[in-house]
Amino acid sequence: MLDGLSRAVKSDRVAELAERYGRLEGAVLLNALLRDEFDGRVAVVSSFGTESAVLLAMAAEADPSFPVLFVNTGKLFGETLRYRDKLAAALGLTGVRTVGPTDEDLAAEDADGLLFTRSHDACCHLRKTVPLDRALEGFDAWVTGRKRFQASTRAALPLFEAEEGTGRIKINPLALWDRERIDQEFARRNLPRHPLEADGFLSIGCFTCTERVAPGADPRSGRWAGTAKTECGIHTFKKTGTAQ
Repeated sequence: MLDGLSRAVKSDRVAELAERYGRLEGAVLLNALLRDEFDGRVAVVSSFGTESAVLLAMAAEADPSFPVLFVNTGKLFGETLRYRDKLAAALGLTGVRTVGPTDEDLAAEDADGLLFTRSHDACCHLRKTVPLDRALEGFDAWVTGRKRFQASTRAALPLFEAEEGTGRIKINPLALWDRERIDQEFARRNLPRHPLEADGFLSIGCFTCTERVAPGADPRSGRWAGTAKTECGIHTFKKTGTAQ
């Protein structure tokens, strides 16, 4: 947990970044952060989901070797894995790193592969937040594709934020983008869509916990349907090892 002084320092850092880069967006912003601000110690974290191509195209435009972290939980749709390969090749991304839970962790905590039936939070923690936290070691910042319109829990999402407990900076360059602008960018760049989107999957995670979304419903309503869970944990994970 950050103490009062550390919180103040991080708050000042976030304010400084917002002042310096708040008027930039897209590849220009990512290039400045990669080269000038964090000296290569910044990564894009992507699920290669239905909206991911826009941010990934911007990263590729900034630098094809931009580090991109992709968490393979071991329970993803095959379509997502094939889309990852197709999109990375189409964009010329050479810095994609696939990470996931270790065999040792799975043997100790999910030997039967059914942890998701007992605890969604524990399964996400084991298969997603812990591997990502390991993969982010050595990085000072990471870029997300979150947007305010996606969910009520993201309605006040800022461009920059301090990640509690780690000291890293999180960057949300598409925070203010709406669905119309995302769709326009897909069309402008002629980006391929995730193959499951046309079948009603608007927010895609593991096949064990993702359902189709009803017409007009919240795009994330198909994730952990029927439960109060709204986030996988990577955006609420603390270094203490607990998901809040």
